[in-house]
Amino acid sequence: MSKSELSKRVKELRSRKGLSQEQLAENSGLSLRTIQRIENGETEPRGETLKRLMNALDAAPDDIMDWNIVEDKGFLTALNLSALGFLFFPLLGILIPLILWISKKDKVKNVNEMGKAILNFQITWVLILSLIYFLLISGILSRLEWFGNITSYLGGGKLIFAPILLYAYNSIFILVNTIFVYKGLSVKYFPSIRFLR
Repeated sequence: MSKSELSKRVKELRSRKGLSQEQLAENSGLSLRTIQRIENGETEPRGETLKRLMNALDAAPDDIMDWNIVEDKGFLTALNLSALGFLFFPLLGILIPLILWISKKDKVKNVNEMGKAILNFQITWVLILSLIYFLLISGILSRLEWFGNITSYLGGGKLIFAPILLYAYNSIFILVNTIFVYKGLSVKYFPSIRFLR
């Protein structure tokens, strides 16, 4: 690998993390001049310098030294659509994207961030769905006075449609984000608890 390729990789990883050269220097314990020389292709980091850079950028050695990451919109589209597995069984919306994400997380550009976003969203969705099913089946909701007022206002047991609305919400989010991926726009999944960081 040439110095210029290495410098581009360090610079891109720093940009992805939203760090300035000064912040990277501070986080890595290297001088600002060293960071500038690495990013300008004037020097190649080795040994302790490389280790400090990897730690500061939270990167694996392959991310810096042997970067075979390619852009693949087709895979990112498939990753988004794989979350539709929840339509057959809720946990498939987690398992299928997880398998795809693990298989390509170091090989396809943006797959790591997108995979985490999808998985966090799907895990959150399954938890909310499970909670709603629990509350509906246990009858806890019907014992709450304010909830009784809502259900009588809605005409009785119409809250049974809550899971259907959750399924529709999840499907729409996946399809909209798939279109965003296809157009090269950033995706947003909401709500999601950050289980994977």
